Amino acid sequence: MAQSNQAFRCVNGEIKRVPSELPEELGPNSVLLKITHSSLCHTDILLAPYGLALGHEGVGIVEKVGNSVNSFKIGDRAGAGYHRGSCGKCKYCMTGQDIWCNDRLIYGEGDINNGTFSTYFVADETYLHHIPDTMPSELAAPLQCAGATTYGALRDVVKPGERVGVVGIGSLGHLAIQYAAQLGAEVVVFSTSSTKEKEARSFGAKEFVLLNEPEKITKPVDVLVLSGAKYPEWSRFLQKTVLARRATLVPLTAPQGDFTLPSVPLFFEGYKIHTSLVASRQVHNEMLGFSALRNIKPVIELFEFSEEGFK
Repeated sequence: MAQSNQAFRCVNGEIKRVPSELPEELGPNSVLLKITHSSLCHTDILLAPYGLALGHEGVGIVEKVGNSVNSFKIGDRAGAGYHRGSCGKCKYCMTGQDIWCNDRLIYGEGDINNGTFSTYFVADETYLHHIPDTMPSELAAPLQCAGATTYGALRDVVKPGERVGVVGIGSLGHLAIQYAAQLGAEVVVFSTSSTKEKEARSFGAKEFVLLNEPEKITKPVDVLVLSGAKYPEWSRFLQKTVLARRATLVPLTAPQGDFTLPSVPLFFEGYKIHTSLVASRQVHNEMLGFSALRNIKPVIELFEFSEEGFK
């Protein structure tokens, strides 16, 4: 391909825009996306020292398609995410759970010269996602990972009328509040500071409790979403007056250290753990439609798409 491509990578401890090769020929099922917006995720920060082409939350315009592509055309707006490929034949792929495919291709595990902090991004057409017309690109970009991760986890466990607790309102937490509320749950936010109550309620929370006072909750929660920088004090949270019996723990983040739970309340209260990496393709598309329909928006800050913007 004749297009000139540049990618942002970590070079000698600094993020630099450097030349990056594109495939000589676009594969039959591949799509060339001209990136217009890309969102920064904590995963990018963790992986930057390894020198890969950064970015996995991108939105852009289709500029070229392979000769077998039939779901995208030149000029379409599309998003590219964390999950980039799978075998298509295993038990996971055949049941819509392609994110668990043993041969999956995800950001950081392969495709290291292809990132959304680049001029162009090359994607398999089935791992590219149409962006709803009503959704601005700058809001769609963070949803390609953060939205897919949060919605994918909650849709599996949250039922209308249940009480859902969210620990931490930053990052994935503010999306978890919105998704849980729009899925019909009554949301309780646990946070470190009372100054965050107004913001939490603006996202859809019905109750606000300080993280160091979980016993002040009015009624126990059926689902506890963990989206903070550290895990809560389990001895205070794994109580049936805070976390209802048979409740589900949903860790969305992986703070440093082990995820260690006391065994006695885990068994005697019947608590369950539901892990989720990021949504499979079908759920990713569902998330975008749901977000547009329910007006779910990430809180963003805009920066120039340049080396200066990374500083």
